[in-house]
Amino acid sequence: MIALVSAAVTAGLMCTLLFYALGGSVTRAADMVRFVATMRFVESRYVNDTDSTTLINGAFEGLMNSLGDKYSVYLDAEKYKQLSDMNQGSFGGIGVVMSFSDPGHCRIMSVMDEAPGKEAGLEPNDEIVAVEGVQISTLQPEEIVYRIRGAEGTPVVLTIHREGQPDKDYTIIRSNIHIDTAVGDVVPDTDIGYIRIASFSEHTADEFAKILAEQQAKGIKGLIIDLRSNPGGLIKSCVDIANMVVPAGDVVSVVDKDGNKEVYKSSKSGENIPIVVLIDNNSASASEILAGALKDRQAATLVGVKSYGKGSVQTIVPLFRGDAIKLTVAKYYTPSGISIDGVGIEPDVEIALPENAGKDVQLAKAIEVMKEKIASLHIKN
Repeated sequence: MIALVSAAVTAGLMCTLLFYALGGSVTRAADMVRFVATMRFVESRYVNDTDSTTLINGAFEGLMNSLGDKYSVYLDAEKYKQLSDMNQGSFGGIGVVMSFSDPGHCRIMSVMDEAPGKEAGLEPNDEIVAVEGVQISTLQPEEIVYRIRGAEGTPVVLTIHREGQPDKDYTIIRSNIHIDTAVGDVVPDTDIGYIRIASFSEHTADEFAKILAEQQAKGIKGLIIDLRSNPGGLIKSCVDIANMVVPAGDVVSVVDKDGNKEVYKSSKSGENIPIVVLIDNNSASASEILAGALKDRQAATLVGVKSYGKGSVQTIVPLFRGDAIKLTVAKYYTPSGISIDGVGIEPDVEIALPENAGKDVQLAKAIEVMKEKIASLHIKN
């Protein structure tokens, strides 16, 4: 009898603690009891063996999926490592640049030399229609990237559609892909600098600063920043670069669900040189922050087509088993107070890149615009 009373008191105490831990909400406490009871029933009655960690991981994945936000996702240990490696500027992959501009489709824009994709025979303009038998049309762009990337030395099977040929499966062995996230040089026969930013990783600002200093030492009079197919990355990296090119003042405001606002500013001093920014419909997130700041502050002319329109901020929360969740926690606003989420940024000079173009007409237009800006400055002087 004493044991029964003790057990009842313990159970009552646990329920009370759970009640207060969930903010004193009866509904939340009842839902937690419902979840635990269901999990226990599955563990004890499911016909095959179960693993509690796998069940919990599945619950986390379902939790994030229920938000209906494609940017809030559960990252198992492998995906979390991929994301961490990508932010470091290296990852296990096949060495291709992909475009998701047409919803439900994934097209290869370019293939890196001496990379697994090149060795397997992939070509620009190939369309990836499935990864490991899973149709691309059923996946979000981020999920496609996670499925294609993986541990170095492991295989991935891509089903490729090439114009005029039947679909074909390619088995590709992943290797370590290192990307210099910022590359560039002076445009030949001009005094115009060119820097392409592939993504905003941990070292991007340092890479950008080094290239910019080298170009300034050569006497450039204008700078083209290429953000095409840049999916974004770390806000800190983006703001660090903004401090080099955006006039002193606001760069971006981040606002959470409670209305709390954090304003990131540029402290740039000195002369501002003319800037042209290239964007396309794969320029997203942090690349839109930089492009939006330069446009709103009237510090650059944007050339290309409307950007992707990802105006939300995610935070990574480790879950102590090598996994994590990536959760949307805020929206960002350009210096003029505009949210581009689901809308994108319109270029000042619109020009599309034709399919199978033999020449980069967008870059050519950017150079033309820059020459006009430099000539205009000479006239004013």
